[in-house]
Parts: sequence; C-alpha cells; structure tokens
Amino acid sequence: MAYRAIALDLDGTLTNHDKEVTPITRQTLMRAQKDGAHIILASGRPTYGIAPIADHLEIDKYNGYILSYNGGKIVNWQTKEELYSNHLPNNVIPILYNYAKEKGYALLGYAGKEIITEMPNDKYVKEESRINKMEIRKVDNLLESLESNPTKLLMTGDASLMIKAEEELAEIVGNRMDVFRSAPFFIELVPKGIDKAQSLNRLLELIGLSTNDMIAFGDGYNDLSMLKLAGVGVAMANAVPEVRAEADFITKSNEEDGVAFAIEKFCYEADM
Repeated sequence: MAYRAIALDLDGTLTNHDKEVTPITRQTLMRAQKDGAHIILASGRPTYGIAPIADHLEIDKYNGYILSYNGGKIVNWQTKEELYSNHLPNNVIPILYNYAKEKGYALLGYAGKEIITEMPNDKYVKEESRINKMEIRKVDNLLESLESNPTKLLMTGDASLMIKAEEELAEIVGNRMDVFRSAPFFIELVPKGIDKAQSLNRLLELIGLSTNDMIAFGDGYNDLSMLKLAGVGVAMANAVPEVRAEADFITKSNEEDGVAFAIEKFCYEADM
C-alpha cells in the first residue's frame, strides 16, 4: 500500500445522500484493509453515530479507528479502547442549557447509543437521529441526564435563528469552548481547539506511522486541517470551494464513488 492510513470524513465524503457506503466504495476499502491499510473514520458525529459504518466496513477486524466529535475522542474499534478524550468544561454546560431553555431551542447530548433531549419531536433533533441512526430518548432534565464529562452538545433551530445564536454563544462562552455551525440548523458545542488534524497526529504517533503515510478525504471546512496534514489530501467534487482549493487532488463526488476512485489512483498507483 502506498498509504497505510486512510482517514475518511463521513457525511458528504464516504457516504452518499442516503448516508450509506456504496458497494463499490466498500469493496475498495475492504481490499485496502486486507492489504494492510488502517481505516480511520474521522467525523463530527458521536462515536455510536459512526459505529454502524465502522461495522459495515469491518474495521474492527483490521485494526481500524474511530475519531469522533471532530477529534474529541479516538477509539480503537478492534479493542474498543478509548485512546484519547477531551470534554467540555463543567462550568459552561449549565450556561448552554439555560440559554437554550430561554430561547426555546432544542439542546441534545449523547448517552451511550442514544440521543437524549427534552425536545424529542424537534425536526432537527430527528434529523440528527436519522444521520447517526441513533434512537432519541426524552428526558425531563437534560442537565441531570448527561453522562459525566460530555465531549459535545448540539443545539438546533431554524437557520435564521442559529446565525444569531452562534454569535451570542461565542460572545458568552467563546473564551472557554468552541461554538460553530456544522449545518445551517446545527450549532456544535465542543471543547476549545478540537481539530481532526491534532487528533490524527496523536493517533499516527501511537500506531507508528507518519503523516506521509496517510491519505485523507473530506468535503467540509472541518476537514481542511486533516487534508493539509496528510501526505495526500483529497477533496470530493462536491466539497466547498475552500476545501477544493487547498486539496492535493479533487476526486469524483460522494455520489460517484469518489473515495474508491482516489484510492485506486493513489494507493494502487493505477493509471487513471
């Protein structure tokens, strides 16, 4: 294998519009794993939102890794050992909770394989459930139901309202944590400095590989750092313009098996 680590964003990159890995892409990734490559699934999703794809690709059999919460956690999916974890400061969580309650926005967290929230019927909470294939559990008090030391909370609401909410929360807690929109209707509430590249650096050191051994794929702003870090950074044809501009190569779209196309080109040095 020309590249022994393959880092993959999920939504808009590895998966198609149905949030599925197509048979062609799966076949290519299975071949790469059998030839010695480590698959690293690097996403803003929670760990158990990545798990169905990890299991579909059988990365537990080939020493693959999940890098969830945009790098907030690293899990060896073969052993289920948590190799790295970062979490929100405890003193900001009540502030986020009270802000959401005052404004009437849905706030959700994660407990094992479930999404927990006081507003299970919110359409954007249901969208997070669909994306991650995680069940929603209604709780009476989110603060009392959260797991200790959460890595991420998610606030949801109409896009026009989330623009202002992002600005207000950044002003209130931005010196202690990061606040950003991952979609027009989602505000990610995460520890300060969470970054896919930083966590990939940690992981590569642990498994004895260098950045030159890695090829990385992405389509969104939060993928930029890992594309720049990798020996080859590949942008999908459907990636945002800034990501395409910084990439070493632009492959086909996520609807056209772009991941498989680039792996054949770079990992197997196919004449394409």
